[in-house]
Amino acid sequence: MRTAIVGVALLVLGGTAVATGLLPVSDAVVLWNRVWPILLFVVAITVVTELAAEAGVFTVLAQETARWGRGRAWLLWLLVVIVAALSTVFLSLDTTAVLLTPVVIVMARHAGLNPLPFALTTVWMANAGSLLLPVSNLTNLLAQHAMGDPSPVAFAGLMLAPAVVAMVVPMVVVFVVARRFLLVRYDTGDGDGIEDPVLFWTSGGVVVALIPLLVSGLPVWLPASAAAVALLALFLVRRRGVLRFGLLPWQLVLLASGLFLFIQALQTAGLGMLMATISGSGESPLALLRLSLTGLIGANAIDNLPAYLALEPAAGSPVRLAALLIGVNAGPLITPWASLATLLWHQRLTSFAVEIRWSRYMLLGLVVAPVTVLLATLALAATV
Repeated sequence: MRTAIVGVALLVLGGTAVATGLLPVSDAVVLWNRVWPILLFVVAITVVTELAAEAGVFTVLAQETARWGRGRAWLLWLLVVIVAALSTVFLSLDTTAVLLTPVVIVMARHAGLNPLPFALTTVWMANAGSLLLPVSNLTNLLAQHAMGDPSPVAFAGLMLAPAVVAMVVPMVVVFVVARRFLLVRYDTGDGDGIEDPVLFWTSGGVVVALIPLLVSGLPVWLPASAAAVALLALFLVRRRGVLRFGLLPWQLVLLASGLFLFIQALQTAGLGMLMATISGSGESPLALLRLSLTGLIGANAIDNLPAYLALEPAAGSPVRLAALLIGVNAGPLITPWASLATLLWHQRLTSFAVEIRWSRYMLLGLVVAPVTVLLATLALAATV
């Protein structure tokens, strides 16, 4: 509920800026035309993933993953890394943080393993692993538009090297820190049966069909919305009780809408000029690093989405936008509020009675975030 309250407060502030003329109505209309497809995609993909989870798709995936681990915790963890990476790349960081986290916790407990290394893997991969495709992160969708709407393949071509580095570095740290929990063996146990085969197989088919459509070059809200409608119709027939207002990410939509409007008002008031001065200019390795580190600091200070919006005008080119994405996507590993995905992840941990001290989380982030952003930025500079 606090997320919704903050979103409403930001909307009121942004609306006041429009009403007083600080933010021209024409600029607000341009902003709306830019962001409504993004918000619609967020709603649709959330409905798809929530209903797929209700159908047991992700639970069965976790059980199969446990069996593929062959009783070796390090191999099971590596498989979780792969699943988290694929989930983040194709279904967004929020999907990984919200839906995969409880799955890996249940999986780890079922195998008698410490769930924390697996939980930390999901949140770090959700953030740092969200560079490759436009659909992986809201910031990527914004940057794609600012780059002139390149195809998903062209976007991935620009982001491939930094995306790989940003995925690998945090996972190396997880393994080193948690190696005594991962270099053990476990009992795979028995899996649960599929409650409703029709729901399971149809939902799984919809998800499998959706993934290539998200990278086909179509506006991502189109296939995501079609998949959401298909699953809503299926559940209306098979399991109507699951359909509730809570399926919609209304708090996230309120927060994102408020952030978009409020930051646009700040840009008009002069924030853009200030951020341009701080982030510098140019496409040399040092210039790109200056921009990405500014994005890292901004994301951990005020959240990655407003940090991106504040710095986007100072980027000015696809390569600099890529550097900015490295900072605001791979950098939010320090403070709890650095990304909404991190807060949602922590809520899931709390609901499953898994405790992690924020002080320890932030200390680890202080080590891994700057190193990840530095190496990913250098990878970008070396490939452009």
